[in-house]
Amino acid sequence: MDKHNAESACHDRYSTAAREVEPALCCPVDYDAKWLKAIPQEVIDCDYGCGDPSKYVREGETVLDLGSGAGKICFIASQVVGKNGRVIGVDMNDSMLEVANKFAPVVAETIGFANVEFHKGNIVDMRDLVEDDSIDVVVSNCVLNLVSNNEKPALFQELFRVVKPGGRAVISDIVSNADVPTEMQEDDYLWSGCISGAMKDNVFVRAFEDAGFDEILVVKHETEPWQTVNDIEFRSMTVVACKADVDGNTDMGPTPKEGGDCCCSSNSGCC
Repeated sequence: MDKHNAESACHDRYSTAAREVEPALCCPVDYDAKWLKAIPQEVIDCDYGCGDPSKYVREGETVLDLGSGAGKICFIASQVVGKNGRVIGVDMNDSMLEVANKFAPVVAETIGFANVEFHKGNIVDMRDLVEDDSIDVVVSNCVLNLVSNNEKPALFQELFRVVKPGGRAVISDIVSNADVPTEMQEDDYLWSGCISGAMKDNVFVRAFEDAGFDEILVVKHETEPWQTVNDIEFRSMTVVACKADVDGNTDMGPTPKEGGDCCCSSNSGCC
């Protein structure tokens, strides 16, 4: 699917999903309940993710959320990083940003500090919003698959550009066990539903390598598929990709092992 059609399909569906909950839009995810207490239910209802990259964030870090939607991951991360940390959400959808900005002051008042900001922007090119080598952790939750195939390489390069030396990207997304045929990719409903834009699992991991990341850990690769369409299985995967510091060292950050199969590295042979 080309850039225009991908953006159009996703814009319409997610604008509606910001106002009317669509429960089956992506995978159910169990988040740590202690972080959800500070987040209004309207934000929680508008969450359409497939993982929880916020659990790989540490206190004091600067976090960038790509495709931040109504702000749930940002609001969780804001509590984890604390008052000395910073969280930036970037999204293209006005309806989702409206929800996020509406409740940002509410969350700030509840937790006692304001450290979250939301910006409208294209996550494929954030040069006007985010400086090179400025982010400790880039997170994203079920968003990369929505980007058109011809823009995906640029997206991974953008991930690498903004991460600090010694920093990391933590990406939860939907992957497939086989290449998705063209006729499925051209289906607006399947694309906007986080299905037909999915990358094959090993291709997804390789994209981090091609972008320049130095160490890659697959911390979650669900055993059971979320959806099976035309005999192709679609499931959630979470990857931590590290950028080496000036001494060549990498920092995976907190990496709790999650359910499902876990690959030790991108060349482990399991994906």
